[in-house]
Amino acid sequence: MKRDIEFLKITHLRGPNMWTYRPVLEALIDIHDLEDCPSNTIPGFYERLSAWLPSLIEHRCSYEERGGFLRRVQEGTWPGHILEHVTLELQNLAGMPGGFGKAREVSKRGVYKVVVRAWHEEVTKSALLAARELILAAMEDRPYDVQATIADLRDKVDSLCLGPSTASIVDAADDRNIPAIRLTEGNLVQLGYGKGQRRIWTAETDQTSAIAETISRDKDLTKTLLSSCGVPVPEGEEVHSPEEAWEAAQDIGLPVVVKPSDGNHGRGVFIELTTREEIESAYKVAIEEGSSVLVERSIPGAEHRLLVVGGRMVAANRGDMVWVTGDGQSTIKELIATQVNSDPRRGDTEEHPLNTIRLDSAATLEIKRQGFAADSVPPAGKEVLIQRNGNHAFDCTDLVHPETAATAALAARIIGLDIAGIDLVVTDISKPLAEQGGAIVEVNAGPSLLMHLKPAEGKPRPVGRAIVDNLFAAGNDGRIPVVGICGSRGKTAVARLVGHMLNLTGQLTGVACSDGLFYDRRQVQKGNAANWTAGHRILLNRAAEVAVIENGARSILTDGLAYDRCQVGVVTNLDPAETHADLWIESPGPLYNVMRTQIDVVLPTGTAVLNAADPETARMAELCDGEVIFFAPDPDNEVLARHRAQGKRTVNFHNDRIILATGNEEAKLAAAKDVPYLASDEPWRRDNLLAAVATAWALGVSPELICAGVKTFAPDAAATPELSRTGKKPKKN
Repeated sequence: MKRDIEFLKITHLRGPNMWTYRPVLEALIDIHDLEDCPSNTIPGFYERLSAWLPSLIEHRCSYEERGGFLRRVQEGTWPGHILEHVTLELQNLAGMPGGFGKAREVSKRGVYKVVVRAWHEEVTKSALLAARELILAAMEDRPYDVQATIADLRDKVDSLCLGPSTASIVDAADDRNIPAIRLTEGNLVQLGYGKGQRRIWTAETDQTSAIAETISRDKDLTKTLLSSCGVPVPEGEEVHSPEEAWEAAQDIGLPVVVKPSDGNHGRGVFIELTTREEIESAYKVAIEEGSSVLVERSIPGAEHRLLVVGGRMVAANRGDMVWVTGDGQSTIKELIATQVNSDPRRGDTEEHPLNTIRLDSAATLEIKRQGFAADSVPPAGKEVLIQRNGNHAFDCTDLVHPETAATAALAARIIGLDIAGIDLVVTDISKPLAEQGGAIVEVNAGPSLLMHLKPAEGKPRPVGRAIVDNLFAAGNDGRIPVVGICGSRGKTAVARLVGHMLNLTGQLTGVACSDGLFYDRRQVQKGNAANWTAGHRILLNRAAEVAVIENGARSILTDGLAYDRCQVGVVTNLDPAETHADLWIESPGPLYNVMRTQIDVVLPTGTAVLNAADPETARMAELCDGEVIFFAPDPDNEVLARHRAQGKRTVNFHNDRIILATGNEEAKLAAAKDVPYLASDEPWRRDNLLAAVATAWALGVSPELICAGVKTFAPDAAATPELSRTGKKPKKN
């Protein structure tokens, strides 16, 4: 007996597909002799699987109840189904919760398609391969290191997936139905399509000024600009030697702060220094972290970080002071390990709101000022300060005084930042700065959002939503009209006709079809462009105002759609003779499920354009979230008549003239004899023309422009390699 799960092919469907709206991996597997061995026939398999992955208890499966999947394993199910659930659970344990999964057998015995949500292609593929090894180990009663697998997947998630700050913005955009496209392997993301798009890079946007960012890195210049506008800042000056640092400290008045003039993340910052030795030692460390050093008056109080987005404070956190208490036996280094770093909130990953405390130069100096060293054993009960201002991890948003919030917003505006982290020192954040001598000490571009998303104490704040709302006004989803055209025949001609009519409106229109890739009347790519890559290219173009994208069944099966939703979805027809045997589409039923993808993604505010003369295509009307416009050459078509009787829109010919009808109202357009595209009398040309006219009408193109468009469309422009109903390539006319 061959107990194996063999991967025959793994396909990454990067957009909506016949399975779901989201990207997935589709694995074609062969389970060989395991087809005769459901899970309940393999001794100990259930026990090992449930022991290794106890969290599978949460998978409800077809029983729609907690423990449903494990019940299926007990009763007997097949490896494809198990592979689906184990892959999803490994992803869940690696920090990618939830997700779609499905397993379906194909016509060949023992061969299945296993489909799982792909948050990231490489991560999901690794989870899929690991799931296979885990399942086979459980079947064969051999060891398997589940924790090592999860740790490896977590490393991949950390290195390959979006960081938590960027992810919070993308998730907030998704909540508002704004599409997102990751532009690099890093955190550069496009929100929206074409001309409607905006770009983010963690907490920076395409509105973040490079000049403002440069100013914020120069702490001395920042203070000068803030001070000139009446914003309180600490007195200070730039110094260039340890001796100058001491002289400046004497002029300013002790205690002082010594820090790099252009450092970041708090590195090389020393506060409340009172002696020459401390100041000169601090200078030597600070100069290593920046190009020069600042000496400033020390402000009493705790450091706070206020996040300003679009001129409004949206979150605030307080920094923490870290102490250890002597027990008379342990060294300070040991006390840090047992009293501080043992806190589960501390760690070195983004999952931890507090950092691990290390005895760096600042901590060593702080301890030395109190008469200790790292290996000193403080007396029992003696408190030793290790760090004065550490993580800004304690939410205090609701406590910030309105005047202080307004001052922080003013500081961001003075520097010119749309998103800024304002660091200020104050004794009581609930009182105005002026009455307690508080001051702004830094303005930071590209501030971390994690402290507000996962504070050590207090409420998480929806900072991602604040950034999205600043980029996109209410009601703006960042979309441009997207037209998706699907069907067995006629797609290319319809795409070219629609593109031509849209060009007459003056909108920059991108068309990706089998004839190539076009922007307005300019062809920028020759050859077949009816694919995910070419469609995606239009959506990335900042000048594109409308996108027209042709999608064949094969491109949907191998890549998915290039867009998440569309304004208009067109299905020209569904040929029951069309098959894709190599992709296991061997009958009309599966082909219908492929083609319906185009209608499934029509926006609620959008329109499906469907062929009323094709029964299977017309049946897709029930799947559309938006409006439906039917087209057919015959005005007596039963589907058209019923649709019109309901007061809805149709397009047809009557007395050889194009008719736009809404219920009983009609608008007559061009006569067939005046349409060059119809000079050749193949019947499919009339279908194509009506589909294009209905699409333009759905997009709000005026009847006058539609009429002009059909009269000026050159027949040669509609040449297409697709087969006609006769099975022959159409002639150019």
